Parts: sequence; C-alpha cells; structure tokens
Amino acid sequence: MSENLKFNTSMTFTYGVPDQLAPDVQRVVAPNAGPLTFKGTNTYLVGGRSLAVIDPGPDDDAHRAAILAAAAGRPITHIIATHAHRDHVDGVAALVAATGAQTYAYRRSEIPQGGGGDADAEYVGHGFIADVHVEHGGTIAGEDWELTALHTPGHAPDHLCFVLKDRAVIFSGDHVMAWNTSVVAPPEGRMADYLRSLELLLDRDARQLLPGHGGIINEPRRTVKAYLLHRRWREQAILDAVRNGTNTVRSLLPVIYRDLDKAVVGAAALSLRAHLDHLAERGLIACADSSNVDCVAVPL
Repeated sequence: MSENLKFNTSMTFTYGVPDQLAPDVQRVVAPNAGPLTFKGTNTYLVGGRSLAVIDPGPDDDAHRAAILAAAAGRPITHIIATHAHRDHVDGVAALVAATGAQTYAYRRSEIPQGGGGDADAEYVGHGFIADVHVEHGGTIAGEDWELTALHTPGHAPDHLCFVLKDRAVIFSGDHVMAWNTSVVAPPEGRMADYLRSLELLLDRDARQLLPGHGGIINEPRRTVKAYLLHRRWREQAILDAVRNGTNTVRSLLPVIYRDLDKAVVGAAALSLRAHLDHLAERGLIACADSSNVDCVAVPL
C-alpha cells in the first residue's frame, strides 16, 4: 500500500488570476513553487459582501495585488492563517497594512508544553502573532460566512483546518493535500499528533478539502483513510527493517523511500525520524536520541 499510494498532481490555474471554486470561495495561487510547495501556496478568499483571506502566502507584491484585485472592492476584514510557516504567513503584514484586517490563528505561544514546535526553524514565521488566538472549535464569522476551527497538529503544532458553514468544505492547509503527503518534521511536527489529526477529519462529513498547496480533494474520507493506511504500512515497514538490523535514519532512507527525489531527501529523513519517534512512544523500539536527525533504533 505505501508503495502504491496515488497522488493527484493535476491542477488548472493561472498565477495572478482568481479561480471561483464556489459562489463564496476564490483561490489565488502564489508564485512560490518548489519541491515542498508544489505549484505555490493557495490563498483563499471567503465570503460575499465582506471577505476573509486564508493564508496570504509569501510577501510578494504581485500576489498581494492579485488578492486585492480578486476582492473587487469588497472589504477584507479577516486574515486567517492555517499555521505559521513562512510560505503561508510572510505576506500577512503587508496585507494587513493594505486592508486594516484583524489576524486570526492558533498562537504558537499557546501550544501546550511538549506539544512540539521548533524555535530555531527558518521556515517558521516566528514574528507572526495573530491578533486573535483561535482554539479547537472556535468560530470566526463575517457578514455572510462562518468558519469553525479544527486544531490539527502534526505537520505543525499550531495547525488549524477550517470548516466552512453550510458548504461541506474544509480548508485543510498542509494537513491533507492531494499532490503529496504532509511533511512531519521533528521537533516542529509529531507523528502521533498527525495521525490523531487525520482521524479527526474522518468525523467530518465534508464534500471537498481545499488544501494549502495543490488541487481540490473531492473524496475527503477516501483520501484521509488512504493516507492513514499509508502511514501505518510505512511504520510497519520501518519496524520490520529495524528488526532486521537496518536501524538508522541514514540506512533506512533507501529502503523505505525508493527512487527518492534528491530535492526532498531532507524532508524524507525528518519524516522517517518522526516515525521512529512514534514507534518509540508506542514501546516497540528504543531510539537513542542525538543532536541531529539520525539515531540508532533498537527493537524491544
């Protein structure tokens, strides 16, 4: 199963041009394509008379101009971040300056002790502090729209998904995407949290997931179930390899990730370490820690 997981890499769009995904949902794709961002960060405009912007993306003048043009004169009153990774929040400050909107997110200062987070990670927007802290189950509402937050840590400890009321749509950020699985990179991410957060989405009767990168997911439950099974099979493959003597991240990489693109080797190594940490938490192995991503795993 882990070798046969199918991804959907098709995505029709034009940079700078909004796509109307629903009567009250537009998408503008930022021009920050890369190995971990796919075609770029998806910025969503939600609402009719007044708007929320979900994930302003990078600090890019052209992208910001495209967001404002898509608003077409309607006031942007809310700016919402799914999580504080820089490809999602670097553009917040300039958009606030242009609109006067309030900002909403799960503040990283509110992450429970031991809940993850990397204070030194360059890809985290440590300077972003939302005006309003949003917890699990919290609601954010405008004139003609309402979003309910789901705290979905794993990829990031502050990650939120947002359920759009009366639309059966969930904005899934980097938690679930169609083009690839989410990177879970310790200490920023935790595999146990990620798996629990995937299960959380199974309780929601969504028709579509609108991710932070890549195209629309039209079969949410099937996709989430497949990703859960994929992670469980991968973890079993890692455990089998450790029991057979392949017991470091360095030696496990070519065994677990075959034909790996060199551009994502670092991300794959971190996700592999996250699986080893989770196996250790489950009491199946002991993992000698170290100051870098590698470790020596011993089966119990």
